[in-house]
Amino acid sequence: MKIQWYPGHIAKAERQLKDQLKLVDVILEVRDARIPLSTYHPKMPEWIGDKGRVLVINRQDMIPPDLITMWRDWFRQRGESVYFANAQSGQGISNIIKAAQKAGEGMNKKRTDRGMLTRPVRAVVIGFPNVGKSALINRLLKKRVAESARKAGVTKSLRWFRMSETIELLDAPGVIPNRMTDQEDAIKLAICEDIGQASYDFQEIAIEFIELLQYLTATSDGLVTCKTLIDRYGLDPEKFTGVDYITELAKLIDQANTQRTARRIIDDFRKGLLGKIPLELPPL
Repeated sequence: MKIQWYPGHIAKAERQLKDQLKLVDVILEVRDARIPLSTYHPKMPEWIGDKGRVLVINRQDMIPPDLITMWRDWFRQRGESVYFANAQSGQGISNIIKAAQKAGEGMNKKRTDRGMLTRPVRAVVIGFPNVGKSALINRLLKKRVAESARKAGVTKSLRWFRMSETIELLDAPGVIPNRMTDQEDAIKLAICEDIGQASYDFQEIAIEFIELLQYLTATSDGLVTCKTLIDRYGLDPEKFTGVDYITELAKLIDQANTQRTARRIIDDFRKGLLGKIPLELPPL
């Protein structure tokens, strides 16, 4: 399986974003808590430059609380502050607002130090498709202005919003590398629906999901477990290969239809019906 996805609207939006970044003071970088490493864009340092930055890890409700602490410590060791959030419920939003305001104050101080007048801070929300950028913007603005849905590619154009008298906010479509050189990352993005469905086959990524879950169960010291699949489907994945598990489960629940079974497993994971399952852990 080779996953590549770079639709035309994203290519166009990235070109427009490059122009708008000249006007921006602060970048809110949003990642997916289930895969905070795979949702890092390699161009981010170039886009940030000397601007202020607030790193937001969204969907904190989809990973175990102990892992949130571990990720905080890992980022702190790298000299990075990180803000966990659940944009759907509003959890963590007040801290993000404070961090954005603080970063904006720093940028305005630079302006006054150069003898320039202060102005409303311009911030942009950047991240992969479907990491929750639009939901975050709706929370920051305290009203529904950006379309939000549980799929990649909903936002297709750049739009400015007034967040307050002191901050203006730019909503940008999801951005991804134009070529996915790391296919392990691409598979995780597909499992989490952070890239478009046209780029992958459900049965293939369901097999990869089962085998990744088996690996994490064996190596995570109890942070990840296959028990949730046993509880939901009545079949232990640790007794099978990924292919065989899909085949046997399809016989049990879906009249041997492996494609339908694969889609059900992935949809259940995406909806949180399999519990709090991360696909990445902090590197040792």
